[in-house]
Amino acid sequence: MASKSLLIKDTTVDERMEIVKIALGGFGDAECEGIDMDDLYDDYIFGRKELAEINREFSAQNAGTVRTDKADQPSGCGMGR
Repeated sequence: MASKSLLIKDTTVDERMEIVKIALGGFGDAECEGIDMDDLYDDYIFGRKELAEINREFSAQNAGTVRTDKADQPSGCGMGR
């Protein structure tokens, strides 16, 4: 069974909202180390940027950053834990 495309051209605003909601479902208030994850994906929801582009930009801006105030705590949002 083929999965449905997540591209903007193949989805409606409501479907994109649901995609983001499901993807962030395990994050409670959807905030990760000071980043409002809901806001992060607004450009996807409203058809301005594809998910891959948002994720690439986020990775480029935040990859390798270490918050020294939380160095003894696991980083990230807990994805995959």
